[in-house]
Amino acid sequence: MRRTYAIVFERAPNNYAAYAPDVPGCVATAEGWEEIRAVIREAIEVYLEAAAEYGEPIPEPCMSVAEAMAHHSNVLAQLEAGDAQLETTVAMIETNAALPSERATEMAGVGD
Repeated sequence: MRRTYAIVFERAPNNYAAYAPDVPGCVATAEGWEEIRAVIREAIEVYLEAAAEYGEPIPEPCMSVAEAMAHHSNVLAQLEAGDAQLETTVAMIETNAALPSERATEMAGVGD
């Protein structure tokens, strides 16, 4: 089973950034749009692999795209209250990430 997480993407003047509100601490930056999509997906997969390896709970995807956008709006409001100068645009997409055991099962079926 694959999980679908809402991802917040930002375009800053010099790069792109992304984070998954449902996956604590899972963030990425890159120079271009295609690269940031690949990097955040990899970051989520590495996070899930590490959580599984260390017996930590796997975060369930809870936020819809609309909820993630609202969450991000709250974060921006808090930053702007501190006089931070933000010039970013935000777009939302959902991405799939398989748990390590699920990927192993998928790979076992290859070539059958």
